[in-house]
Amino acid sequence: MQKLALFRLHLIVFLWGFTAILGKLIHANAQILVFYRMLFAAVFLFVFIRIYKKESIKVSRKIFFQLAGIGCAMALHWYCFFYSIKVSNVSIALSCLSLSTLFASILEPVIFKREIDISEVVMGVVIVACILLIFKTEFHFKEGIIYGILCAVFGTVFSVFNGKMFGKTSSGNIIFYEIFSGWIFLAIIYMFTGQIFQIHEINYRDLALICLLASVFTAFPMLESVKLMKYISPFTLILTVNLEPVYGIILAFFIFGESEEMSPIFYVASGVMILAIIVNGLMKARKQKNFN
Repeated sequence: MQKLALFRLHLIVFLWGFTAILGKLIHANAQILVFYRMLFAAVFLFVFIRIYKKESIKVSRKIFFQLAGIGCAMALHWYCFFYSIKVSNVSIALSCLSLSTLFASILEPVIFKREIDISEVVMGVVIVACILLIFKTEFHFKEGIIYGILCAVFGTVFSVFNGKMFGKTSSGNIIFYEIFSGWIFLAIIYMFTGQIFQIHEINYRDLALICLLASVFTAFPMLESVKLMKYISPFTLILTVNLEPVYGIILAFFIFGESEEMSPIFYVASGVMILAIIVNGLMKARKQKNFN
């Protein structure tokens, strides 16, 4: 069962890595893409939870507003991610995601009231140095890098606060209300900015791809990742999720070719960041094992 769980885990991480590929294949802008992604994903989750599983989606008002706040961070995370891809490329957006580990090392001790881990600080310094190196060598992608960094910030906020919600209601309800609230949040913003009138500016090809993105590459892996927590440790999940940029960058290179070719320094810096994250994870695992 353990081997099957690990296979399923790598499968969903691969699917997450492919979301960036779909983001580039979809011609619609980031605003429209994220709007429909969250709408379709919320519909799929509602049908699965309420109609297929016949489970209740009732939650308390307090939990609903907590999930709504996290959903807003999720919406901003996805918007910045796809906008980064649109103005630069897949490799830039995915490499910036590595900063999530740094931001988590700062935010987690505050939220969960634990001491700051020195190894996380050291790793953070290494990651920042690598990002600065990428920024210097790939300065023509500066807008994509900035939005990639913002994507990592909102992604960290979403992940850390999401960790505090599990156990307060069913996992399906948590994911559903976060995505649905994120969609409502975007709809309100678009109404005030006038972007709501651009929502219809999308072709059937993009709608089909977004539908695929929302179901196979969003709703399914999110639900599957929650189920896998019964069989694998949170550490294994986090460590494997760090392979998402690796899968995505490799896929992008083979699918899009020249538009994804970066300087040698970019690949060295990205490799060092990912290696730093993996080494830090292994050190934590050994420390935890010795502690037990």
